[in-house]
Formats: sequence, C-alpha cells, structure tokens
Amino acid sequence: MSNEIYTPTAEEIESRIGRFSDLRQMSSADDLEWVGQDAMDVFYARKLMPIILDDTKSPFGNDSPIVGAAGSTMFISIMPPGQGPCLHSHNSTFETFMCLEGSIEYYIGDPVEHTLVLNKWDTFSCPPRVYRGFKNIGDTDAVQLTVITGVEEGRDDVSIPDSIVQGVETDFGKKIADGFRDFFHFDPPQNAA
Repeated sequence: MSNEIYTPTAEEIESRIGRFSDLRQMSSADDLEWVGQDAMDVFYARKLMPIILDDTKSPFGNDSPIVGAAGSTMFISIMPPGQGPCLHSHNSTFETFMCLEGSIEYYIGDPVEHTLVLNKWDTFSCPPRVYRGFKNIGDTDAVQLTVITGVEEGRDDVSIPDSIVQGVETDFGKKIADGFRDFFHFDPPQNAA
C-alpha cells in the first residue's frame, strides 16, 4: 500500500495557521451582544477566541482562522478572577482543557460531586455526557486552551441543566433567557431516584 504524500501550496499552509495576534472573539458574542456581559458570563468564558472550527453550526460561532481539522475544535479562553462558564455537557464529544496561565477550578456533576483545580500546564479531559463548569480562582486572568474532539455530526452537542436558564430568567429576565434558549439545549430536571 502506497501513500500519496504531497507538498501543500503556500496558500494551503497559510490557511492552516492561526496566529494568536489575529484571533478574534467568537462570532456568537456578536449575535448575543444585546444580552449584556453579565448574562454572557454565565455561559461563556469572558473572552473566547476560536482557533479551529468546522464549517457547521456551533455555539462558538462560525469564524476562525483555521476551518476543518478532522472534526476538532480548538479555542483559547481568557477569564478574569471569579469568572467562567456554567455547568454544561458536550454530549458526543470529549472536551480537553489545558490551563496555560493561572488556576482554574472545575466542578463536575449536577449536583456537583467532584471539584478539581488545574494550574499552569495541567490538563483535564472530560468525557461526553458529563456536566462540567469552571471558573478562574486566581487573582489575575486565567488562560485556557480547549480542544473538543470526537464529533460525528456537527458541533451543536452542548446541553445545559434547565436550572441555569431558570436562574438567568430570574436574574436577567425572560427575553434574555429566551435568547440563550435559541443558542443552547436546556435539559429538563432529572428525576431523583
């Protein structure tokens, strides 16, 4: 069996480079700009900058320097002290986190049953169908690299406990909660066994 190895053109190589200085906030932030930063902080890291996205529906938007990498998504998140996204699950993909700067606490389960802290260069790979949330527990901005892998059909596999959107409705109003209902699937409360 022979492999057909090739040398890409300069343009092909350039289309596979995501320079940090060129990264931009996820395009979903533009779509939800009307909800305000406090409400956005419930669901997303303060600054979420995609590096690699597929050409498919995604809660991270549709704009990244690299498009398509065998179903992988990659982005950098920057979170000020105390900030980070709520509990959520990626239902068909692994979400792997590497702390690049600071200290980030992850909480797992609904209700939360486990917590762990990652410091610089520590990595946590969360399997599908597990609720996880995280926040910066340090005194300066935390920076995280996130890689999502294992996609079978699209990137729209995120679900969030219904209690989160209920809290957003209480804190920010029905219109803002409904705006997020258009972006995410909210799981109904799970029956206690």
